[in-house]
Amino acid sequence: MTDQHSGTRWPALPADTWMATRETLHRWTQIVGKTRLALSPMLNHWWQVPLYITPRGLSTGPMPYAAGSCEVVFDFRSHRLRVHTCDGRTHQLALEPRSVADFYHAYRALLREAGIEVTLWPVPVEIEDATPFAEDHDRRSYDATAVETFWDIMLSADRVLQEFRSIFLGKCSPVHFFWGSFDLAVTRFSGRPAPPHPGGIPHLADWVTRESYSQEQIAAGWWPGGNGQEAAFYSYAYPGLPALAEAAIQPAEAFYSKEMGEFFLPYEAARTAPDPHQTIMRFLQSTYDAAATLAHWDRANLERS
Repeated sequence: MTDQHSGTRWPALPADTWMATRETLHRWTQIVGKTRLALSPMLNHWWQVPLYITPRGLSTGPMPYAAGSCEVVFDFRSHRLRVHTCDGRTHQLALEPRSVADFYHAYRALLREAGIEVTLWPVPVEIEDATPFAEDHDRRSYDATAVETFWDIMLSADRVLQEFRSIFLGKCSPVHFFWGSFDLAVTRFSGRPAPPHPGGIPHLADWVTRESYSQEQIAAGWWPGGNGQEAAFYSYAYPGLPALAEAAIQPAEAFYSKEMGEFFLPYEAARTAPDPHQTIMRFLQSTYDAAATLAHWDRANLERS
């Protein structure tokens, strides 16, 4: 459906209709994301590693390399992966059904053709099956229609999250796509340090997670589903706040998961609401209000009136 915010579309995307494609695409984005991790200078909370939303897909943004600057772009409209270099050249390959191993080798060849020398960590992170990319011959699905639907939702979710981000005056992340967890996220910070994160995320070193959660934060975003779960908007605070489980939030379809320690708004409930954009904003704002109040954030100085 299209809501009253011009150009904002919220199509259906049941998790079981594109599971194989999602698993393949998750690993492809990790391969490209690891290029940014290898080439870009370190930023707090690993902000140098996510991908960015563009009108056509996902981009690394400009990355330094020996000959200047380069960019890698997933174009989900023409279904091409493009490597741009500052000398004006573009190298590309088709996004089509092919195994993770085939994509990995073709992508590495594309980088070499562009003159980009980089060492990539060749194993996926934050997922249970950590088969090295070069050995993953099983995942090979690419349903172009499902990918375009996924992209339409991402564009709309990005628009809502950008609006939500704009009313916060304190330290705040960009709205960015984390290829490890495969979600679109934005994070607000109180300005105070946080206790060390306990870690335990599959195939991700604990010291990596501790950098991500080194300061008090309230994060929100959209996740396209997986592992038997449907897509949802989410919101959580770190450190955790047990009293959040009893907080009054909006809309009525939203809930708190004690198992996950997060609030969730099912995507299907959001997209079928009379005004999806405002429904999602109410979820983002009410969950933030609850967490920021319980954590005693200096809201008068961190928020626009």
